[in-house]
Amino acid sequence: MAMAPSGTARITLPTDEQILITREFDAPRHLVYEAWTTPELVRRWWSGGQGEMTVVEIDLRVGGTWRYVMVVDGGHEVAFHGEYREIVPAERIVATEVYEAMPDGEALTTVTFAEAAGRTTVAQLMELDGKDARDGVLRSGMEVGAQAQLDLLEALLAARA
Repeated sequence: MAMAPSGTARITLPTDEQILITREFDAPRHLVYEAWTTPELVRRWWSGGQGEMTVVEIDLRVGGTWRYVMVVDGGHEVAFHGEYREIVPAERIVATEVYEAMPDGEALTTVTFAEAAGRTTVAQLMELDGKDARDGVLRSGMEVGAQAQLDLLEALLAARA
């Protein structure tokens, strides 16, 4: 059963083409980065409690690819994939993101990890092809899913501390 999301992630719209998700975690940056980039750990939080992860593939290098697939409650498959464009370990990841049900839409996502006093702020900036694409992502329920994902990530980090 899915838990209600906490709402602690902050979602803003810096431009008509962008969505910014920001969340602070009570964990050092290297642990947050590890949870973000290790398949066995991603498998434990990325679904947001909305289904079962069936594929988590991460080739963490510039030009490498990633692919996540989950079967949501009710049996529907949801899959995303992309290519890594830039990686600065424990600081920054830039990658493309494609929702496989809509393969013509590609986003560019930049994730940064900033630590202060043992706490890490993760900022995910998604750049889309325009306002219509951005608004479509917002209408998809992305906010609820992102909140739930990041709640599970927080729980995972607390358990690993």
